[in-house]
Amino acid sequence: MDAIECIRTRQSIRKFMQDTVPAEKLLSVIETARWSPSYKNSQPWEVVLVSGSRKEELTKMLSDLLESGEPPCPDIPEPLSWPPEIDARIADLMKKRSELTGMDLTSPEIRRKSKLANFAFYRAPHGIFIFQDGALKEWSILDLGMFCQSLMLAAHASGLGTVPQAFLTDYSRQTKEFLGIPAGKRLCLGMSIGYPDMASPANQFRTDRVKTETILRVIE
Repeated sequence: MDAIECIRTRQSIRKFMQDTVPAEKLLSVIETARWSPSYKNSQPWEVVLVSGSRKEELTKMLSDLLESGEPPCPDIPEPLSWPPEIDARIADLMKKRSELTGMDLTSPEIRRKSKLANFAFYRAPHGIFIFQDGALKEWSILDLGMFCQSLMLAAHASGLGTVPQAFLTDYSRQTKEFLGIPAGKRLCLGMSIGYPDMASPANQFRTDRVKTETILRVIE
């Protein structure tokens, strides 16, 4: 798979096979991602890979926090509003996914179930958490985003699936305590990784993209 095909065919996976991924394959994905660019070669990313019984314990902890009514407190707050053109894209996505699933994805109960599915890593055998030092400023979050993209592309090229999950950062303090991560670290993103179940209806939906002319202005 060449780089162009890899970028164009990667998708977020929300149903995984139960097969455990060999440790050397997971390590190879992360070793590839570490070649991502960063400002002044600062490499402001740290990765925790969780599997097996510890992943199941983490799922239970996060689910219990949700069911107890504990309010989310992510290190990077969820946006409360969007510019109109972006808000329209989000609304269009929610409408299409609601039509596909036959559920109102904006309802509180469906949102709760969605969070529980996230906390269960969509049944993937492995979960990944990406951190950085909490003292770093916005530019380092950009660097970390490039690392995450590299990681997802390396996984896709290796026959694995991933899905980036903001919900996995909802209970950042408790997650860091569970994983033994210092409180001063910033939990930026969670991610599920494993072999994708491409026969599942959950993986048949592909999001579209705006036309190139929408985002491009050429000045000559």
